[in-house]
Amino acid sequence: MLKVQEIRELIKLIDQSSIDEFDYESNGTKVSMKKQTGEVIQERTVISEPSVPQEVAAPAAVQAQPQEPVKEEPAAQTQEQPAADYNHEIVSPMVGTFYNSPDPESDVYVKKGDKVNKDTVVCIVEAMKLFNEIEADVSGEIVEVLVENGQLVEYGQPLFRVKA
Repeated sequence: MLKVQEIRELIKLIDQSSIDEFDYESNGTKVSMKKQTGEVIQERTVISEPSVPQEVAAPAAVQAQPQEPVKEEPAAQTQEQPAADYNHEIVSPMVGTFYNSPDPESDVYVKKGDKVNKDTVVCIVEAMKLFNEIEADVSGEIVEVLVENGQLVEYGQPLFRVKA
């Protein structure tokens, strides 16, 4: 049986991913999640003949998923700690995925040392399949880039530090 904390971690990971539906079954416990309805259903079923390859494959996949975001969070915290000469932070106006270029083949919008104006697009934050261009809102120089391409960002999270 899954613990409440494990279920919460699964919900958080599914919510942050682009997956719309998720089914997991292990040791007679089945968990189904769907984003559209927001339902989380947990059922206990009895399996007469457990299949060993499925039981081994499913936990390995679940274990691999929680490790990725855990690695990103400490990296983001350590990047925010160094003090730099700045007087403005460009923050995320929404929860979503940070992209530093319009597409994978293009150059980044801005990097450390670039000059920006108030209307300069500095990145894209993708939320619910909508790509939102984020503008600098201040003229100055990018002193520090605080997030990495493809990283999940929260509302109000600093993305760039600018010396105006």
